[in-house]
Amino acid sequence: MPFLTHRIARLEAWFDRRTGFLRHERAPFVAAVLIPILFGLLSIALGQDDNWDLRNYHWYNPYALLNGRLHVDMAPGNWQSYFNPLIDVPYYVLNQWLPGPAVGFVMGFVHGLNFVLLLAIVRLMLPRDKADTRLCVLLAFAGMCGAGFLSEVGNTMGDNFSALFVLAALCLVLRGWDRLQAWSGRTAVTLLLAGLVMGLGAGLKLTNTSYAIALCIALLAVPASLRLRAVSAFVYGCGAIAGVAITAGPWWWRMWKTFGNPLFPQFNSIFKSPFAQQVAVIDAFHLPHNAVEALFWPFVFTAHFTRVSELVFRQAILPVLYVLALVFIGRWLFERVTGRAPVTRLGARGRFLLLFALVGYLAWMKLFSIYRYLIPLEMLAPLLVWILVERLAAPRIAGRIAGWVVLLATLVVFPFGTWGHAGWGARAFSAQLPTFEHPASTLVFTAHGDPPMGWLATFFPRDVRILSLGSGFPESPAYLDRIQAVIASRPGPHYAMLAASRNEKDSSLRRKLAAFQALGMTATPARCAQLDRLLHKVRFQVQVKTPAADGQACTLELQPQYVIDLAAQDRAIVQAATQNLARYGLKLDAAGCRHYQAAVGTDPYPIQMCPVTAGQ
Repeated sequence: MPFLTHRIARLEAWFDRRTGFLRHERAPFVAAVLIPILFGLLSIALGQDDNWDLRNYHWYNPYALLNGRLHVDMAPGNWQSYFNPLIDVPYYVLNQWLPGPAVGFVMGFVHGLNFVLLLAIVRLMLPRDKADTRLCVLLAFAGMCGAGFLSEVGNTMGDNFSALFVLAALCLVLRGWDRLQAWSGRTAVTLLLAGLVMGLGAGLKLTNTSYAIALCIALLAVPASLRLRAVSAFVYGCGAIAGVAITAGPWWWRMWKTFGNPLFPQFNSIFKSPFAQQVAVIDAFHLPHNAVEALFWPFVFTAHFTRVSELVFRQAILPVLYVLALVFIGRWLFERVTGRAPVTRLGARGRFLLLFALVGYLAWMKLFSIYRYLIPLEMLAPLLVWILVERLAAPRIAGRIAGWVVLLATLVVFPFGTWGHAGWGARAFSAQLPTFEHPASTLVFTAHGDPPMGWLATFFPRDVRILSLGSGFPESPAYLDRIQAVIASRPGPHYAMLAASRNEKDSSLRRKLAAFQALGMTATPARCAQLDRLLHKVRFQVQVKTPAADGQACTLELQPQYVIDLAAQDRAIVQAATQNLARYGLKLDAAGCRHYQAAVGTDPYPIQMCPVTAGQ
C-alpha cells in the first residue's frame, strides 16, 4: 500500500507540473479560443460525415425545404422526412459553397463552442475560493470528452449543436442568479431570454424538450418565496414557448395544414391524421422494460449499451453520477429524519443544477432513452460529480477523490467510436444517374429502408417524383390511396432505385494500397517481397498481388475470406424489392437493372436503377 500511495503521489505531482500553466489568469480565455479550434481540426481528421441518419434524412430534408418538395415526394427519408428541417439547413447550404473539409471544420468548431459555455457554467458553480482556473478548464474539458459528444463531433445528428442552447440557457440563469431572488425588470428579462434560448433549441430538435421542462422545474429551487418561484417558472415558460414557436412553429403549421398533425407522423394517436397509422411515438425500442430496469437504468445501459444506442460506446461517468446522487439524497434524508446537523448541505446553485439534471434524466428515460439525446447531461456530469464528491467526502481528500473519479471516468471513453466517416472528396455527395427523357411523367420508387436512400433523391431532376414504399413509414389506407393516385397520374417511365452491394473492405484496401505506394513498397520486386513478408506477420486483411496494371511491381488484393460475391447480393436485393413492390401492384424488371455510381465523400454507395411497370 505505501508503494501504491507513493506512485499515486508521484503521478499527481507530475500532472500538477504539466498542467500548471492552466493556473495563469488568462488560461480560461486562451482555452476558450483554442478548444473550439481543436474540435474543428478533430472534425477534419475524422473525415467526411457519413452517418446513417445523414443519408436517410439530414441531407434530404433541407433540400426538400429549399426546393418545395413537400407536395412532390413521399417520404424518401422514411417517416423522418417530416422532421423540422431547419436545423439541417446550415450544413446543406455550407456544402453548396465550401469544400468538404472547410464544412467539417466549421461544424467541429461550432460543436467546440460548448466548451465556452461549460467553462462559464463551471466558474459560476464553484465557490470563488475553490474555482482556480486550472480546475475550471479541466472540468469543462472533461465534459467535452463524453462518449456521446465525441461520437458526434462534426456530424449532422444535431445533438452537439442543440446542446449549445441547453447550456446557454443554464448559463443565463446562473449568471443572473442573484437577480432571481427579488423580482425586477432585469429578472424578467433574464428568465425570458433563458426560456427563449432553450425554446429555440427545443424547436430545432424536439428531444431537448426534456431539458426545457427540467429547467422550468429547477427554477422552483431558487431561494425565493414560493410565489416568486412560481412566477419565475411561468415567465421562463413563456420565453420557452416563444422560442419553440420561432424555430418550429412555421413547420408545425405547414404539417398541420398538409396532414392534420403538426408532428406528423408521430403522436398520431392524438392528432389522428388520416395519412398515417394511429400510433404514438414510433421509436420506443430503447425504453426500459420494467420498473426494476428503470431504477437501475444507468447500470443496465452501461453494461448493455445497445439498449440505448445502435452503436456500442464505453462510458462510466453517468453510473458514477447516479450512485453519488443516490448517496447524497439518501444521506440528506437520513439527516432530516434524525435531526443531525447537515454535513451534506448543498448550495442553492448546486441544488438547482442537481434538480435540473435529475428531472432532465427522468424525462429522457421516460420519453426516449436514446443515449445521444443525453449529451447535455453527459457534458455537465464531471462538474456534478466534483460537486457531489466535495459534499460527501472529507474536505482534506475530497479534491483528490473527485479528481481521480473524473479522470478515470473520462479515460474509459478512449478510444472513442463515431457514427461513421468517409474520406474527404471533391464533393461531400455525388451520384451518376441515367438520363430522364420525360421527367414530368417519371416516378422513382425506393423499396427498402436500409441502406437509406433519401440523400440520393436530391440528385434527380426537379420534375421527377420520389416515392418510398415499404421502408418503415406507418402507412394508412388514405396514405396508400395517395400512393396509387400518384402512380396513376404519371404514365412513366417508372424506376426502382435500389442499393447495389459493396464490400466495405474495398475502401480499406484502397487506403492501404495508397499508403504502401507512397512508401515505395510496391515499386520493385524486392520491395514487394518485403511487403509480402510484412503482411504475413500483421493482420491487414490484404495480400500482395502480381503483376500490377499501373506500372508498379505489385498491388494489393483482399484475402479470400474477405471477398464477397457482389452479384449474388445484388440479386438478393432485387428479389426482396420485387416482393415488396408487388404489394403495391408494381412489377420490377430484374433483367433491366443497371448500376450507377454514387458516393459520400470518397466512400462508394453504388445503386441499381430497375424499370418498374404498374400491374402484376
